[in-house]
Amino acid sequence: MQIEQTEINGFLIDEFNQHKLDVGKKEGICPLCSHDRKPENKKSKCSSYDWERGLGTCHNCSSTFQLHTYQRKGASDREYVRPEPYIEKLLKSKATQWFESRGISQQTLTDLRVGEGVEYMPQTGKQENTIQFNYIIGDQLINVKYRDGRKNFKLYKGAEKVFYNINSIVGYKECVITEGEMDVLALHEAGITNAISVPNGATLHHNNLDYLDNCIDYFEDKEKIILAVDTDEPGLALRRELVRRLGAEVCFLVDFKGSKDANEYLQNHGKEKLKQTIKKARAYPLENVTTFKDIEGDVEDFVTNGFKPGFQIGLSNFDRIFSTYTSQFITVTGIPSSGKSDFVDQMVVGYNANYNWKTAFASPENAPNYLHAHKLMRKVWGDMPQREDIGSPKWKEVGEHVNDNFFFIDMEKYTLESVLRKGAELVKRKGIKCLVIDPFNKVRDKNASSLDVNVYTMEYLTKIESFAKKYDVLVFIVAHPTKMYKTQDGKIEEPTMYNIKGGGEWYDASYHGLLVHRDYEAKNTKVKVLKVKFQNLGDNGAECFFTWEPSSGSYIPQENVEISNEKMPWE
Repeated sequence: MQIEQTEINGFLIDEFNQHKLDVGKKEGICPLCSHDRKPENKKSKCSSYDWERGLGTCHNCSSTFQLHTYQRKGASDREYVRPEPYIEKLLKSKATQWFESRGISQQTLTDLRVGEGVEYMPQTGKQENTIQFNYIIGDQLINVKYRDGRKNFKLYKGAEKVFYNINSIVGYKECVITEGEMDVLALHEAGITNAISVPNGATLHHNNLDYLDNCIDYFEDKEKIILAVDTDEPGLALRRELVRRLGAEVCFLVDFKGSKDANEYLQNHGKEKLKQTIKKARAYPLENVTTFKDIEGDVEDFVTNGFKPGFQIGLSNFDRIFSTYTSQFITVTGIPSSGKSDFVDQMVVGYNANYNWKTAFASPENAPNYLHAHKLMRKVWGDMPQREDIGSPKWKEVGEHVNDNFFFIDMEKYTLESVLRKGAELVKRKGIKCLVIDPFNKVRDKNASSLDVNVYTMEYLTKIESFAKKYDVLVFIVAHPTKMYKTQDGKIEEPTMYNIKGGGEWYDASYHGLLVHRDYEAKNTKVKVLKVKFQNLGDNGAECFFTWEPSSGSYIPQENVEISNEKMPWE
């Protein structure tokens, strides 16, 4: 009897019943250990089969095995290098002893296929004896992490980045995410086999989680995801990004109580206590409810260090007068053809260069997309690509960078609801950190025509704010002024946020406001800070000037930052 099922938990079945077991039976032999048992026990029913989940469990060797092989539905189209096939062999006694000193047994090393071998390490510039952590999907070796005796690491060059031990969570409604392979080994030692690790640890600002992009389908069926990452600042940054991508409602947190990570906790307290600590993982703080305990660390940090610096785009004159946090939105205005969209592109390219942030654009006026992609490509390239550059290494490098970091929301009819829904999906699947709506009047709410302009504007901006806070995204809204006046010499006056339709609401609700104004006679572009909500992030009324460089399409700072004496509305 074959079960008529083409996929399990979102994964296509590649080979049904790979071990040729008794299909439909709830128990039977173990394909991993039965052949090594005494003759009288070779046919013992030591395993349970769960055909619905596609998993088997052995009560003799305590192993969990997949009944089928799977094909990833959302696998990347990019071509990756594959390491040489893994060769099963025992670690040398010296390596085994080192693992034993860390609380890791030979059985765990065998279960997770930890190897050993000589590898060139760039940190030392020579061949080194290394421990090798094998990253396997199905039965395919995808990547290898090498670790030498000096605690230098490297991944296999050009290979796909995925989670370590990712096979182990297929079929489970729960899983544990750690920050290192040693933590996965520690949890396996404690009997927690559905544990995985990020491939390259954590950093403070560059947790773009490209490995999550490659493995997002593995988490679609998860009801509980336990985040057992390090408790240092980079680890907490990684935790925040995982929560943002996977959803706070399924995330649970572990407190290792003075230990740095799972492996250290294992050494300090033993297997059983580690297992119990994982089981006691607490739910991520309730949405819309905050207690002092939830933010005590932030309060302590503020008392010690004051305001955290804002994020900057890397243009010296602009960075002196403006910065921002995420979970906010910026309103950008200016008269037509003043360079608003172009300067927003400059900002997101800057955030990408400084912090590895990815951006999604809902930009009907920047269509067609190939022209917008070309503009971004010029800014990243630093020059105008020529026909002879097509197919060159730099063309491929820049094209790949733009492909991986900038996404164009392409709809027949743009509505705010559909854009925010697609934005949320891009947070989860690609990890975007910025969303650009350009312009506001082309991405309308479905209730626009039935509401008073002020009421509608406030509802619109409230939805933007809610999205920004929920997904920790920085949103840009490009908004054209509707009222423009000429001066006595015939020039159009610089607009303010009050010149946007529903202007009072724009000024009140926006976290920040920027004016982009191009002076064709002076051949410069002025950017003026119309509003910053928090005074530590910028100077209200401050202005800076740029020369627009046509080849790269980039803004070059003119180092004459000027502070306006204009009074702000609240003054």
